[in-house]
Amino acid sequence: MLISWLSLSPFNFIKIIIFILIFIIISYSYANNYLIGTKKKDWDAQGADEEDVRDFLSHLAIKQHVSSSTQNQAFNALLFLFRNVLQIDLKDLSQTVRAKRGQKLPVVLAVDEVRQLLSQLSGRDLLMVHIIYGTGMRVMEAARLRVNDIDFGTNALFVRGGKGDKDRTTMLPQAVIEPLKAHLAAVKGVHEKDLADGLGEVYLPAALARKYPKAGKEWCWQYVFPANNLSVDPYAGKVRRHHISADVIQKAVAGAVKKARIPKHATVHTLRHSFATHLLMNGVNIREVQELLGHKNVETTMIYTHVIRDMSHAPKSPLDALLASANNSENN
Repeated sequence: MLISWLSLSPFNFIKIIIFILIFIIISYSYANNYLIGTKKKDWDAQGADEEDVRDFLSHLAIKQHVSSSTQNQAFNALLFLFRNVLQIDLKDLSQTVRAKRGQKLPVVLAVDEVRQLLSQLSGRDLLMVHIIYGTGMRVMEAARLRVNDIDFGTNALFVRGGKGDKDRTTMLPQAVIEPLKAHLAAVKGVHEKDLADGLGEVYLPAALARKYPKAGKEWCWQYVFPANNLSVDPYAGKVRRHHISADVIQKAVAGAVKKARIPKHATVHTLRHSFATHLLMNGVNIREVQELLGHKNVETTMIYTHVIRDMSHAPKSPLDALLASANNSENN
């Protein structure tokens, strides 16, 4: 977990810290106001116990009708506050009423919609989107790709430290091989210029950096999609070229969706959903799709079976049958 946090850009790291602090403050304030109003006016956080927190979380589910994710966020924020700030150990919260978690189907683009989206992109952005849709990678997994994660010999991509800090292998689409090689040639030119300027070192996980202190300047460890500008690593104090920010590709995809006039709330993550759904529609075994996506449980992958629409087996709407019957009667 520490390594994944250290790999964030300074801007994203600060954003996450601010978000956590704000949510803790809001959750505590909300809980404090609720408990003072419903229990006792002289209630003090230092005297709080499991019953107080259970009451508040149950109140969120029963009275406020919040989503399960909102309740979980409040729970985690308060748990952090009580254990790490107030030094109060919350032991038994098993009787807390939990908010119901509804099943929401992911947004998936049709093949033609993916084609329309791609037509609005070019250069590096197009290559990244090709890789994301063509492999099912998450946007940060694509952003953190390093040169040695690509195996042109076996047409494979290696995803290092994915969700849950798990590694996996996914396919390297034939369509991206030549554009990717051309892109890497350009990136290598930038890296060689950085080296000539006395720079060219990228971030490496702590254990690897200790074992191979000079590896950060080697070509194989460079990011496939480096940032346009150099920046100062806030931890090491060194000038480095970090990987591209996820915000860049997210904005590019959002712009492409708008230009293509796709009437869906599609984001860059929608391409991952579309990858999985299109594979299943083409008859790929769900276990193989599970491995490509890096899902721990096949139940997570099963959700894509609910968005598949095989029109050749779909039941006929009674409205269509009714109108067809009426038209036939008129013609006779």
